[in-house]
Amino acid sequence: MRFKRIRHFFKKHNSTTKNNRKKVGILLFATSIGLFFLFAGRLTYIVTVGEIAGNSLKEKTANLYQGSKTVKAKRGTIYDRNGVVIAEDATSYSIYIVTSTSYVSGNTKLYAEEKNFDKIADVLHEVLGSKKADVVKALEKAKKNNAYQIELGTETKNLTLKTKQKIEEMLAGDAEDDKDDVRGVYFNEHPNRIYPNGVFASHLVGYTDTKVEDNQETVTGVMGIEEAYDDILKGTDGKIIYQQDNYQNPLPGTVAEEKPAKDGQDITLTIDSRLQLYLESLVDNTFAEYKPENMTAMLVEAKTGQITAMTQRPTFNPETKEGLDNKDLNWMNTLVQDHYEPGSTMKLMTVATAIDEGIFNENETFVSGSINVADTTIRDHDLGAKGVLTMRQALSWSSNVGMVTLEQRMKEAWQEHLKLFGFGTSTYSGLPYENTGSLPNDNIVDQAMSSFGQAINVTNFQMMRAFTAIANDGKMLKPQYISKITNPETNKEKVFQTEVVGNPVSAAAAQKVREYMVDVTQSANYGSAYGVYDVPGYNIGGKTGTAQIYNSETGTYYDTDNNYLYSIVEMIPAEDPEYILYMTVKKPEKWSQKALGSIGNPLLKRAMDFKKSEEPQTSDKEEEKIVVTDYRKLATDTAAADASRAGLMPVVIGTGDEVAAQSTPHGTELLPSEKLILKTNGDTFYMPDTTGWSKADLMKIGKLFDIQVNFEGEGYCVKQSIAAYQKIEGDLLTFTLE
Repeated sequence: MRFKRIRHFFKKHNSTTKNNRKKVGILLFATSIGLFFLFAGRLTYIVTVGEIAGNSLKEKTANLYQGSKTVKAKRGTIYDRNGVVIAEDATSYSIYIVTSTSYVSGNTKLYAEEKNFDKIADVLHEVLGSKKADVVKALEKAKKNNAYQIELGTETKNLTLKTKQKIEEMLAGDAEDDKDDVRGVYFNEHPNRIYPNGVFASHLVGYTDTKVEDNQETVTGVMGIEEAYDDILKGTDGKIIYQQDNYQNPLPGTVAEEKPAKDGQDITLTIDSRLQLYLESLVDNTFAEYKPENMTAMLVEAKTGQITAMTQRPTFNPETKEGLDNKDLNWMNTLVQDHYEPGSTMKLMTVATAIDEGIFNENETFVSGSINVADTTIRDHDLGAKGVLTMRQALSWSSNVGMVTLEQRMKEAWQEHLKLFGFGTSTYSGLPYENTGSLPNDNIVDQAMSSFGQAINVTNFQMMRAFTAIANDGKMLKPQYISKITNPETNKEKVFQTEVVGNPVSAAAAQKVREYMVDVTQSANYGSAYGVYDVPGYNIGGKTGTAQIYNSETGTYYDTDNNYLYSIVEMIPAEDPEYILYMTVKKPEKWSQKALGSIGNPLLKRAMDFKKSEEPQTSDKEEEKIVVTDYRKLATDTAAADASRAGLMPVVIGTGDEVAAQSTPHGTELLPSEKLILKTNGDTFYMPDTTGWSKADLMKIGKLFDIQVNFEGEGYCVKQSIAAYQKIEGDLLTFTLE
């Protein structure tokens, strides 16, 4: 029924074909007129207002033909106290190859043409070692898939400027006619950080990592000074605006700087690279021989608190990142982040406090061996083998009983002096994650044990801070590792001055303690380090430490094998110290005091030699210092002659015609007549005559050739396991010293 009605409606209103066409024509004409005025009105609005859906056409057009680029700020350089570069910015490069035929400039083809694929592959093979077949295959695939550009393997990344320039030269055609140039190979720049000295106070200096944010690569500090002073070092990036073509390629000559970059500030450390590099080599040898869990060493100028050298083991190379994946690596800066019970080196502060409290009589006697405190028996390390000792000998022989006897007479005063010496409080080093340590618990046993360095937790920096009070007649100094910060924008400097942070003991007490410290190294009967620590021409004040290590799993102290923390603090000269050296060794596989003596003796001798040369003299020693040149890649004869003219003693090892490596990094200052070992290229090397060489010079050979070096005796070389002029072979060198 409904269908009939619909049919009837259309039949009733049906018209002729002519009328229907007329009606459709009128409708289409009216619609066209309406759309015309609608589009005309909209176009007029767009032209007048310049916006579509709230988006500016002007901005869209500018974005199409205008590009921008971040101008990276130069990260500040880190220098040693003498201006030798420790860390500085560099640029690395990576290759990309444009294969799209759309990349042209006028009639010039800027893409890689198929006829040049073999040439490109040849160059990358010769310079980078890329497989020629792989390069050609990748280019052909990109061409087939209409890819705009491609990147190749890892060998085409992290390239130096020298490598980049070599590739460009080999791809370039005739200098007078660039038509023969092989185009299409381009380079991206990447920010990088270099550490030319390799292992060099690595935990203190730190290293950087590259992060990508908003498609921009940024170098960020990860550890040590690089992390702690990242905001000062990194600077502020700038920005440039340029015009680009339809393919978003920059148009030459259209760059305009909008915002200049502000470079980061430079940091000058108190570290002396001459002493730091020497310390690193000395510690390497001891660490390899005694194989401890960890070890530390820090050399400080006694009168300023400035750290001239410091290191720890295990360590890493911030340049190559070698060692960062070592399972035994302690990522902490042990000198400020690790806390430990220091042992008998604390006795210096105990005796100084007792002197000031008027309860110390150096001639008073007592029976060594053991003493009871409450329900605990405290024992000496020798279990009474020395019998009756004087209080003076209690320090030189390191008697725990003698220290507890003093502590029992001055209980409150000793606990107060621990605070005056700064224990339990930060040194405010400015380095990340510094530990504050902890004072002894509030019980008489722990407080008694703190007199000989147990039941109290300290950091290496805290101990050095306390030692400065003993060295400086009671004035306690803050250990400092930064000399100044320089702003390159204003050329102004922020100079770090010596900072006195307390006066825990009197000058008289400090002087007496230093006098007793000489007994430790020179007393034949009661010196715990007699005959081990010696620098000719100087009295060395020392104090050894052998601290038990707390085992958190058992709740007791280790008491077997070498599960101890061994340490030594030295002051030279003892009468009026110029330097303080503090070293620790934790859980070595074997032990002898000579382990630390082999570091301390040569290091302190060199430090005092440098100190003497820096003093005003009629011969002007400053001009006699020699800055080592970079002899790598130079002809062997040319390099040796130049080193000799400079006043050094060159020792060439190898038969090659070019210098491949040198024992002392360029930029380092050496004293006249110091040895500089030059290792040549090639694979044949003959042993020099090392008679009369110092241990430090002998170790240079081991380091250059990656050979373990062992020593028998102390002094200077009189015998060598590989005879002079014999081929250097094997993985061990042994030298006899006298």
